[in-house]
Amino acid sequence: MELRDLRNFIAVVQSSSYTKAAHQSFVSQPSLSKSIKKLEEELNVKLLERSTRFVRLTDAGRIVFDQAKKAVLALDEMPVLLNDLKQMHTGSISIGIPPLVSLLFFPAIARKFHEKYPKVKLDLTERGAKLIWELVDNGDVNIGFIVLPTNESLFDIQPFIEDEFVLFVHKEHPLASCDVVSLEQLKEEQFIVFSDEYSLHDVVIQACTKAGFIPTIAYKSSQGDLIVELVASRLGITLLPRSIYEKQKHEDIRIIELQEQLLWRLGIITKKGAYLSVAAKEFLSFTN
Repeated sequence: MELRDLRNFIAVVQSSSYTKAAHQSFVSQPSLSKSIKKLEEELNVKLLERSTRFVRLTDAGRIVFDQAKKAVLALDEMPVLLNDLKQMHTGSISIGIPPLVSLLFFPAIARKFHEKYPKVKLDLTERGAKLIWELVDNGDVNIGFIVLPTNESLFDIQPFIEDEFVLFVHKEHPLASCDVVSLEQLKEEQFIVFSDEYSLHDVVIQACTKAGFIPTIAYKSSQGDLIVELVASRLGITLLPRSIYEKQKHEDIRIIELQEQLLWRLGIITKKGAYLSVAAKEFLSFTN
């Protein structure tokens, strides 16, 4: 059994397509098909159900896929381990990070870390917090910033930031003169929220539902600054962590305390049992 065949098999499964896997792996599709067939013959099992539209794992394929990922990950870690022995604080750290965290908090951490370890490269992958735990679980990134809570059986968790949600309204909105508002007072409002892949979207929807109403969504966006600008254009209201307002104050925006306590709790996760380089461990210490 060759490592190349295992890598090809993993690529096909993760992309759910021979065509996409061939493109991403820079091999021809016939070569990829031949590689998978060779693996099936060596193991004497059928690994994939094929159709014109999708590729799906068989029961045997699921076992091979899970074990192949572990084998490939273990082999990929070998040069990292050796590099740590030779160079200690050189190399790279892959980090999954939501856009808001990269905007609000990460630059200061990165600057401080770079000053001490200028030879360590930080490879950033920006995704919604709901997707980052999958990147960590799959081994695609070493460290992930996510919204808590998460699965404590899968990850080691380090608390990071806790912030409270406030109401963002235009300065001439009827509620702008209020010191405090309840969520129930917002049931007739047009909401501007983050896109579905972001945990902030779920927090707002769940909070409104708990308050007894389903919010009317006027706009969705993946950009926090755009959401603020839409509120400033009188196109709706939004609920966001206070730190967003502190970072980018807008002269046409007013923020108002919520009667209900609504928290944005961020944590940093690593996969339980996964190897962390010395540099990655040192980076985690910078976030305390």
